[in-house]
Amino acid sequence: MTMLIKIGNSQGIRIPKPLIQQAHLENANLELEVLENGLLIKPINNTQRESWKENIEQVLAHHNNMKDEGYLEELLNDNDLEEYEW
Repeated sequence: MTMLIKIGNSQGIRIPKPLIQQAHLENANLELEVLENGLLIKPINNTQRESWKENIEQVLAHHNNMKDEGYLEELLNDNDLEEYEW
C-alpha cells in the first residue's frame, strides 16, 4: 500500500522497486490514463519511433535495385486516355 505524498505544489506516489521492475517502468516515459475506478500508469513504447530512420534505410537498401513492375507502370501509363473524348 502507498499514499500520496506532497512534492512541491503537486502530489506523487512512491512505487516500490519490485513493482517498477515487474511493470517494466524503469527508465521509461510513462502514460497516465484516468479510469473509472483509478489511475493506470503504463510505459510508452517508443522503440519503433526511435529506430524508424534505420528501419527505412534498411528497407531502401534492400529494395534499391528493384523496380516495381506492373502496378506503378500501370498507374503512370496514360495511353488509355488518348481514346477518351474530353
